[in-house]
Amino acid sequence: MGKETVSMLSDNPAVIQTIELLKRRWLSEKAFEIELTRPASFEFKAGQTILFIHESIKRYYSLLSTPDDPNLALCVHYVPKGLFSQVLAGAEIGTRFSVTGPHGYFTFRPCARQPVFVATGTGIAPFVSMARSEVTDFILLHEVEFAEDLYYHNLFRKISFNYVPCLLKPLVGDIQPQGAFHGNAADFMREKLRPASYDFYLCGGREMTREVTLLADDRFPGSYVFKEVFF
Repeated sequence: MGKETVSMLSDNPAVIQTIELLKRRWLSEKAFEIELTRPASFEFKAGQTILFIHESIKRYYSLLSTPDDPNLALCVHYVPKGLFSQVLAGAEIGTRFSVTGPHGYFTFRPCARQPVFVATGTGIAPFVSMARSEVTDFILLHEVEFAEDLYYHNLFRKISFNYVPCLLKPLVGDIQPQGAFHGNAADFMREKLRPASYDFYLCGGREMTREVTLLADDRFPGSYVFKEVFF
């Protein structure tokens, strides 16, 4: 995930710190979770990111962790020919990395309007951090190709009655997740989301964020849109 962001908390987010890889767990063939040490002085808000610096490569990743967790955790989209996801996928436990942060303004803002979280793939990460930080009463649309890509669905089902898996390529014969919608998040909003003013939080690919932003402007007047975009 790449994002142009600015820190909300750090006096000098450009200060480089060293963190160490502690664990790695594969969630599917497309994604894995890693746990890393947390520098003693590292403070952040749910939804913020860290920037990895590896040789000439720089990559932002949203934190899964809560601000109170002792370690840092990330959900990484594995790209077989990617420049950096392969490094994280193959690094030995104990490998050290250089990072800066925290970065970003994609944090939850309590409001009278109903919050609607919309994610594609591993864009679910900041919403995991928010949910684990006791943000509740949200609608969550998670747009993925297949049911196996619904990372952290058990967490969200426990927290929100309004968790909607949006499946782009449901397989014939597969057991469908409870409440699954066949189509993308924007299609669900057109067909199922009642007219009202919302706070939309979008994290994922450009196509989704663009389509949902335009739809929010057109069909849900008075709504606010906050977004993090992959590129």
